[in-house]
Amino acid sequence: MEYLDSKFIVSAYSLKQLPDDNLPEIAFAGRSNVGKSSLLNVLLNRKNFVKVSARPGKTQALNFFLVEDNRYFVDLPGYGYAKVSKDLRGSWAKLVTSYLETRKQLRCVVVIMDIRHEAKLLDAQLLQLLRVLHIPFVGVYTKADKLSGNGREKNSKLLDASHVLTINERVVFSAKTKMGRDLLLEKLSSAI
Repeated sequence: MEYLDSKFIVSAYSLKQLPDDNLPEIAFAGRSNVGKSSLLNVLLNRKNFVKVSARPGKTQALNFFLVEDNRYFVDLPGYGYAKVSKDLRGSWAKLVTSYLETRKQLRCVVVIMDIRHEAKLLDAQLLQLLRVLHIPFVGVYTKADKLSGNGREKNSKLLDASHVLTINERVVFSAKTKMGRDLLLEKLSSAI
């Protein structure tokens, strides 16, 4: 599936600001600077549509993008390191958790992890929350172009084992080469 039409709709800083049209939603979550915006740009076939930043903590709201007039991609604030106050990070966590726990339109969460790094506690906690809430998810290991084929395979297996993911529950991805794009789009279409 190719997405040819997408537009930014709203940055929601509270649940009251969420769209109320009942279209299915796919949320994108990950640590700060894990490649969330780059992944979204590749999926949507757009350059710099979703703003990419070298500064952690750039995304501060639930950003809704209407795709093909029949679904939303939701860019969640990054978690983990961010040069913002502890209070602001806490308010993001509360907003994201409330969204995950209550949003009926949510069909799937894409949990984005950098393939170059070992498993992180916050990623494990998010995956556990999604399992408890029975929310379907897909793990995406980004920045795959930064490793050799053997390195990708080795690190994927380590992340799989650490997060108890099967090969069918994750995608190895590169925004630079578009590796994994078609497989991820297929999984997201199935989720909707």
